[in-house]
Amino acid sequence: MAPPDRDGRVRRFGPSQRMVHRATGWLMLLCLATAACLYLGPLAQLVGRRHLMATVHEWSGILLPTPFLLGLLSAEFRADLRRLNRFAPYDREWLLAVRKRHAWPGARPAGKFNAGQKLYAGWIAGAVLVMMFTGLLMWFMDLLPFISRTSAIFVHDIVAWAITVVLVGHMRKAAADPESRLGMRTGYVSESWAKRYHSRWLD
Repeated sequence: MAPPDRDGRVRRFGPSQRMVHRATGWLMLLCLATAACLYLGPLAQLVGRRHLMATVHEWSGILLPTPFLLGLLSAEFRADLRRLNRFAPYDREWLLAVRKRHAWPGARPAGKFNAGQKLYAGWIAGAVLVMMFTGLLMWFMDLLPFISRTSAIFVHDIVAWAITVVLVGHMRKAAADPESRLGMRTGYVSESWAKRYHSRWLD
């Protein structure tokens, strides 16, 4: 971790992490918005242009992993991936504190990413892969003929609703934490915020 600057700010994210997050977020929202225009009757009638919506939906889904793949060129991004993929003993403490609703300072120890963020990152990565796989089966029906298109549509729809619920929760958490949003927007957070919510990151 970079030392705090003279203003007491700590560098949390570099340009690569912020751009990957931003581009992935916009592509995900585009996927969900076009899906809503395709599958929600009143919205489909209001927007129309079904072929255009389907085309945008398909290609935004195909392009969804692109920011991640480009981010792998960045050493900072790869370092964050390693942090997200490792559970430390204090992550179990964080989960236990959340379950018991302990919220006093120090009750939820975390590194650069807390246990909830690690679980979210792993879950959303897996969900995106499932969506891409089932989407390709719907697009190219002869790709795996032993899997019916009906089955692919069923899984695609269920996972899409799950992603919607999880993303709403993610955005609500972000809306409730202005300092976290500032870190993603500018790359810097206050040292006091880092000590309170990510104390093991400062060690």
